[in-house]
Amino acid sequence: MSNIQTFNFSLGRKERNKLNNHTSFVVWFTGLSGSGKSTLANMLEKLLYEAKVKTFILDGDSLRKGLNKELNFSNKEREENLRVAAEVAKILVNSGSVVLASFISPKQTNRDMVKEIIGKDDFIEVFVNTSLETCEKRDVKGLYKKARAGEIKNFTGIDSPYEKPLNPEIEINTEKENLEEAANRIVNLLQKKLELK
Repeated sequence: MSNIQTFNFSLGRKERNKLNNHTSFVVWFTGLSGSGKSTLANMLEKLLYEAKVKTFILDGDSLRKGLNKELNFSNKEREENLRVAAEVAKILVNSGSVVLASFISPKQTNRDMVKEIIGKDDFIEVFVNTSLETCEKRDVKGLYKKARAGEIKNFTGIDSPYEKPLNPEIEINTEKENLEEAANRIVNLLQKKLELK
C-alpha cells in the first residue's frame, strides 16, 4: 500500500456541494428485513428530488446482486458487505450526493464501523423500528418463511440477532406511523444539514 499516492484533483466535494447548492451526507436506514427501509428511502428520495436535492439510493439487495455478489451471509462476509457499502457511500458523498443507504446492518459494531468510514459528521442513522411479527406478516420476498423452514441460515431476526441502535438520530415506528409522515419528519431533520455554510 505504500506505493499508492492520492492524486490532488482540482475539484472536490466542497465545489460539488456549491454547484448542487446543498451539502452531502449519508442517511443510513437500519432495521429488520421487511421493516420498510427501502420504501421509506424511496419516499424520502422523492421528497428530496422535489426540493432539488441530488440523491442516490444505495440498497442492500442491489449491492449483493452486483458489487458484492460473491459474498454470503456469514458474520465476516456481512461485515465486508457493509464495509464496501460504506466506502461506496463515502465516494457518493464526495460526488456531492445525499446518499440514502438501506441495509439491515444488524450489529452495533457494524454500524459503528460504517460511521467511522463515512465520518460521524456525515452519518445520520434512521432506525426503522418494526416488530419481527409485522415483518414476518409482510414477508414480500418469502424470506422469513424460508428461514423458519431452515432453508436460509443466519437470517436476521430468526437465527441471527438484530441489535437495536443505541442512539439513532431518528426512529420510525412503521406500525404506528404513516410512512409518508415519517419521510416528511426525516426531511425536517435534514433541513439544517442540507444548508451550505
